[in-house]
Amino acid sequence: MRRPSKSTIASLVVIAAVLIATLLTFMFRTGRNPNALDLILPVVASCGLLLRQRHPIAALVVVAASVTAYYPWAGLDGPLIVLPFVALYTAADKGHLTAAIATGAALLLAMGFGEAGGVRHVDDSMFMMIAGWVVAAIAFGGVTRNRRAYLLEAQRRAHDAEHSKEEEARRRESEERLRIARELHDVLGHNISMINVQAAAALHGLKKRPEDAEAALRTIKDTSKETLRELRTTLGVLRQVDEDAPTAPAASLARVTELVAASGLEVRTELSGPLDAVPTEVDLAATRIVMESLKNVSRHSGTTQATLTITNTSGNILISVEDEGPGATYDGGTGFGLQGMRERATALGGTLEAGPRPEGGFRVTARLPLNGAR
Repeated sequence: MRRPSKSTIASLVVIAAVLIATLLTFMFRTGRNPNALDLILPVVASCGLLLRQRHPIAALVVVAASVTAYYPWAGLDGPLIVLPFVALYTAADKGHLTAAIATGAALLLAMGFGEAGGVRHVDDSMFMMIAGWVVAAIAFGGVTRNRRAYLLEAQRRAHDAEHSKEEEARRRESEERLRIARELHDVLGHNISMINVQAAAALHGLKKRPEDAEAALRTIKDTSKETLRELRTTLGVLRQVDEDAPTAPAASLARVTELVAASGLEVRTELSGPLDAVPTEVDLAATRIVMESLKNVSRHSGTTQATLTITNTSGNILISVEDEGPGATYDGGTGFGLQGMRERATALGGTLEAGPRPEGGFRVTARLPLNGAR
């Protein structure tokens, strides 16, 4: 069974109080001759008041008409005037402010004309008090409606703010996943590629040149160790586990010769400008671009020679990696390596271009602003 709402209970309480007061008026006041309207009009007004939540305008009209007819023509003088106050409040609270004002004004005018007929039922002070109650009922209904609208707007804004926070958290989470994926691809992909190259060299020179095979195997050992260290560092960040800081220095433009040596390629290096005071984010992006570009030369170019140029000039780090290989296994650069390099450059406000050279081979050029990390 559905429980009655608070407004319905309030209406029933008001109706019960008015009807009981009307009955007491009939019982204890002498000299009055009640008629049928003393029963019909209170019942009609009470039924109209019960409709005030679903049909506030209809309830207001019914209650106002019943009360207007009650006092001139009914025999008793019960407190039925309380019901229009409730109906006026409800109409204003439901947003029908114009209807409430018009009905309240009509009730006061009707009351004024009735009192001007010669017989005074209320004095001037009572009339002003009733007019004040009419205005107060309408005003209170408008205030409660505005307060409810304000609270709903505040809740909506709070919900929107919470939704925005969730969207921002998801966006940051997505960016962090992309960054970690890029780090894993750049670091692990580069090192595993070097292991593959050195293993092939070791197998090729195992019988003819054992000393070269031994050097290749040592390179494989060192590279695999570095790969494991990088993997532990990345997984430690993901797990939020405090681990001992790595003892080996991180890859940097200041140690670009180590990157070149680890690539297993014959690289002609041209460096210009200071490279030991580059902002951390720019240094990291430049280092990853160099590593990825050399890895691509090793995997796709069909040659073991490359040219690396790094210049610090005009507030930018300029990087160029070129090779003259036939590129027989080059797949068009649609993999995640070039995509990751472009994302790194774009994140710092720079650019990266990659493609075949007109004279043959492949070229990667990148421009990284030094103020991109600020």
